[in-house]
Amino acid sequence: MSVPPRVRLRTLSLPAPGSRFPVPDCLDETERTRAAGFAGPRARLRYVTAHAALREVLAEYTGTDAARLRFGRDRPGGTGSGPGGRPVLLGFPEGPHFSLSHSHDLIVIAVAAVPVGVDVQRVPRTGTVDALLPRLHPAEREGLLRVPRAARAAAFARLWTRKEAYLKGLGTGLARGLATDCLLDGTQPDGWHVRDLAAPPGYAAATAVAYPVPLPAGHRTGTA
Repeated sequence: MSVPPRVRLRTLSLPAPGSRFPVPDCLDETERTRAAGFAGPRARLRYVTAHAALREVLAEYTGTDAARLRFGRDRPGGTGSGPGGRPVLLGFPEGPHFSLSHSHDLIVIAVAAVPVGVDVQRVPRTGTVDALLPRLHPAEREGLLRVPRAARAAAFARLWTRKEAYLKGLGTGLARGLATDCLLDGTQPDGWHVRDLAAPPGYAAATAVAYPVPLPAGHRTGTA
């Protein structure tokens, strides 16, 4: 049986509220400008911590000084006015590939030799789950509705992180549509390996890594 490509993960927690955290020198002007645009200090700290950590991980992976790394996208277009596609390191056409996600006080970074996506989410409130259920793939809705209501929010968070990680790996984001693919536990989209990650209480996390080889018998594919 083929082994899915290795994914290097780094998980960080934000410093305690009120901690001093100067903007690291490795961030470029675009990152500094974006950080300054956040309304609250906690959101600013989250962005700065995440992007400085991403640069540190990629610097170790590539042997390049963190401050010299430059980022772009693998294709133009997409939704809105910004560029579309996956984030890439400019000047490294063969990779590494990487993905970054953060939610409240938790940050997760994934790096691999092939396209990869990662997502982390805090378990949502029941009302949020109820509002999003109609937008999911029919099989996902049915699966979640079979889960006891007391456990449904946690099950939804696990499903949502698998879906977001996969869509990040594809480079489409939510523009692909939430109902397009089924990411129930045990379901693998064609060409991808999606798995849950260990996460602190109250959170869920997952990765999706490109895996263009036949999957073992018994795995279900998840495209509508």
